[in-house]
Amino acid sequence: MPSSLPGGQSAAHAWFQTPAGRAVVDAQASPVADALRQRPGQHWLWLGPGATAGPEDARGLRLAVAEGGWQGDIACSLPLPLPNESFATAVLQHAVPAGGEADALLAEVARILVPGGRVWMFVLNPLSPYRWRWRGTGLSAAEPLTWRRRLRRHGLVPDPVSQGVGPSWRVEAASPPQHGPGLRAAYLLQAEKRELPLTPLRQRAALRLPQGVPAA
Repeated sequence: MPSSLPGGQSAAHAWFQTPAGRAVVDAQASPVADALRQRPGQHWLWLGPGATAGPEDARGLRLAVAEGGWQGDIACSLPLPLPNESFATAVLQHAVPAGGEADALLAEVARILVPGGRVWMFVLNPLSPYRWRWRGTGLSAAEPLTWRRRLRRHGLVPDPVSQGVGPSWRVEAASPPQHGPGLRAAYLLQAEKRELPLTPLRQRAALRLPQGVPAA
C-alpha cells in the first residue's frame, strides 16, 4: 500500500481534484504519456497532483503532491531520496508543493537526470483567464521566461518555445496543445540536461629570445 505523509494532499493542490482542476490535468494526459514513452527501457519520474495512476512500468516512479512533499510508493520531501543520474525523464506536473522552493526542486531534478535527460514541466499560465478559477487557492503561476531562467541556473537548457495546454476559460475538454502558451490555463516547457564540456588547456607559445641572448 502506498505510504503517505501527515496531512495528505496539500490544500492548494486539492484544487486539481475539482472539475475546473481536472479539466486542466486531463488535457495534459496525452503529452504526459508521450513523455513517459520517450526513453523506452530507461527510468522515469513523474511528480504530479492527485492519484492519477502511471503506466504499468516497473521502471517508473509516480508520486503525488502532498503536504510538505510527495507520496506514493515512497513518501518524501526534498532532497529526493534517489540516486544521482538515475532517470532519463522527469515529468513535473504542477509539482512544486505549496510553499515549496522551485529552485530546490529543479536542483534535485538536475541531479537525478542522466546527461541528455529531459524535463517535461507543466505549469499554470498567469496570463490565462482561467486563473480566476484557481484564484485564492494558494497556487502560484509564472511566465515561461521566469521558468527558463530557473532551469538554466541548474544546467537544464529549455526549449525555445513552450506549448499551451488545457482550456482557456470554459471548464471543458480542450483542443490539442498549441504553439506558445496563449491564453491556455497551463503550458508545457521542456528542457534538457547538458554537461558543460571540459575546456582544453591552451598550449603556451614557445618563448622567443632576442638574437644574441643565449638560452639557459
